[in-house]
Amino acid sequence: MYMVESKVGAIGCMLLSLFFLGTWPALLTMLERRGRLPQHTYLDYSFTNFLGAIIIALTFGEFGRSTVDQPSFLTQLTQDNWPSILFAVAGGVVLSLGNLSTQYAWAFVGLSVTEVVTASITVVIGTTMNYFLDGKINRAEILFPGVGCFLIAVFLAAAVHESNASDNKAKLSSVSTDPKNEAGLYDNSMFDEKYKSSVTKDVEDLSTIEEEMPEFGTADFLIDLENKRAIKVLGKSTFIGLAITFFAGACLSLFSPAFNLATNDQWHALKDGVPHLTVYTAFFFFSLSCFIIAIILNINFLYRPVLDLPKSSIKAYLADWNGRKWALLAGLLCGFGNGLQFMGGQAAGYAAADAVQALPLVSTFWGILLFGEYRRSSRRTYIYLSSMLLMFIVAVSILMASAGQRTAEKLQSPTH
Repeated sequence: MYMVESKVGAIGCMLLSLFFLGTWPALLTMLERRGRLPQHTYLDYSFTNFLGAIIIALTFGEFGRSTVDQPSFLTQLTQDNWPSILFAVAGGVVLSLGNLSTQYAWAFVGLSVTEVVTASITVVIGTTMNYFLDGKINRAEILFPGVGCFLIAVFLAAAVHESNASDNKAKLSSVSTDPKNEAGLYDNSMFDEKYKSSVTKDVEDLSTIEEEMPEFGTADFLIDLENKRAIKVLGKSTFIGLAITFFAGACLSLFSPAFNLATNDQWHALKDGVPHLTVYTAFFFFSLSCFIIAIILNINFLYRPVLDLPKSSIKAYLADWNGRKWALLAGLLCGFGNGLQFMGGQAAGYAAADAVQALPLVSTFWGILLFGEYRRSSRRTYIYLSSMLLMFIVAVSILMASAGQRTAEKLQSPTH
């Protein structure tokens, strides 16, 4: 079994995890904005997300010789370690609920704001819990100022969203008051035929709409986006999006502490002589429960959709290949990203590993590059956005600087 033991190796895992975890949300957002039902997308994502855990378990978890203290993945499947498995399962449940919620939140408040708020809540709650669970191996005088910076970033993100929503409302009001727009702001008759026709085109064929798309940030762009996207958001309260976002953040803040308990048994739930779960065994059960919850909820959402989405079916899902390869890729990126985060956390402390919550920096880049977020916004919005990203960079840097190194003694007795 391969284990990351050095601080350098742990930071390498975190950086790679950061890129993966910051990219997969952009792929799912892209598909929703092109009209693919989120239920279909998330089902595809769930299969490859679990596949990533299986690949990690059967490779890193099986490399080398199995020992009494560090048994291989397959060896641990036969051991009496159910208390730790249940912690891993609990972590997978809250992660699944959090990730599923963010998929709907992205539509309302944008990729950038959603990721910053959820990541910041995750750090404020989850990192504090992990600090004490890890036996305080991270430097508190550095760690907690970093947590404070994340908290400030939450409020700045809310300000960014509110300011940007006001900007969009002002842009759209000019369309709704246009004498030519007799049907009203949200009537389909206001849409140009060239925009309507793009809805029926393959979501994977970028070139078909490249020349017809209006400029990013204009009122026409917002109207065109609303017409094509799966989740309709114009005219709905911004509170809905923020409420979903904060619920997702609360769920996501608990998955890392639960995984920490699964691998280090701080509460001494295992029987004497039973080795702690390795990262790979814990990650397998963690991902299994995440997969089961996602499948159950999304199949239910096919027939009982939320947020006024159209109904679907298993048959329709199986026949929907538009954008499927991107959803499958997103699942793999998330699976490997989570696995790398846990591998780094086991070596350097899970509190420091929460630095991968810098993923909004990656997501914001994709949001601006691919989706035109914040184009043609007001000066106030740009000031809030710049302040949010700057505070986030400071917070992540401080959190990385707090990294410790888990010793063999702490691996056996994490509460010392």
